[in-house]
Amino acid sequence: MKYLLSFLLLLYFLPSQAQLTSGLTQKPDTSYTNYSAFQSTRKKYPNIILVKEASLPGVQEKRNLVYCSLKNRNLYLDAFYPKAGKRKLPAILIIFGGGWRSGNRAQQIPLAQRLASKGYVCFTADYRLSTEALYPAAVYDLKSALRWMHANATKFNIDTTKIAVLGFSAGGELAALLGTTRQNPAFEGSDPCNNQASSNVNAVVDIDGILSFVHPESGEGNDTKSISASTYWFGYTKMNNFNLLKEASPLTHVGKNTPPFLFLNSSVDRMHAGRDDFRKILDEYHIYSEVHSFPDSPHGFCMFEPWFTPTVDYIVGFLGKVL
Repeated sequence: MKYLLSFLLLLYFLPSQAQLTSGLTQKPDTSYTNYSAFQSTRKKYPNIILVKEASLPGVQEKRNLVYCSLKNRNLYLDAFYPKAGKRKLPAILIIFGGGWRSGNRAQQIPLAQRLASKGYVCFTADYRLSTEALYPAAVYDLKSALRWMHANATKFNIDTTKIAVLGFSAGGELAALLGTTRQNPAFEGSDPCNNQASSNVNAVVDIDGILSFVHPESGEGNDTKSISASTYWFGYTKMNNFNLLKEASPLTHVGKNTPPFLFLNSSVDRMHAGRDDFRKILDEYHIYSEVHSFPDSPHGFCMFEPWFTPTVDYIVGFLGKVL
């Protein structure tokens, strides 16, 4: 009887159907942009202002830098940084959102520019989306971006003991996963890009990104109405491959080696699934964290005023404490 129960449990957690690959169109999904988010959001919030790219005093930039050459294409990032001084500076890898399927690195350029004006070396990076490659390709790409930052620290005057990763929405989940797996070689990937450098991060800023795909608060992987964003990314629903979704959940990996965390959240509760349980574990290990929630705010609040400026202020305040 004991062996029968073990066998049945094993069957429950094994994938129960073939991996879904119909989403691998190899064509960019351009459905989510700053402007499309603005058009949708202002129906409920008519007074919002979309924050756009700007030339800020003292901020330099280099765009279209190759951080990794894959077999079939290059991965790029853009750099925004203060004019060089004698002091090494903290750096931030900024990850865009779009359901692991849409969006591009230009999404968070306004945030990168503003943070660069505050004294941070900022990079906005490409990563492979679910139209091109399934999980964990995006994780491997962003680990490569971190290694590139470490390898090019001298060129950009970076203090490698003060590197943060920041992401919005799907990018927030990825940022949290990079932070919680920072000493886990299983998440580094096998690509040749900057593989002699470290991918370590010293702080994480999660802007409305979930902490778990399998937490009761999460709606990801529930395809009762339509195929969810995470199903396209994993190729499985939560029921069909529970273990894979659990593996990709930052909540699974949080522990004594996790860096300090800042959570910035909208009033859309499902977008911070698992956050409170995550913070309880941080507290157990006496790891610093902060939460700031904006009442009556949309999911994409960080791209719009009146929330953009306080978002920047919270980030600068937090990083000033922990880096």
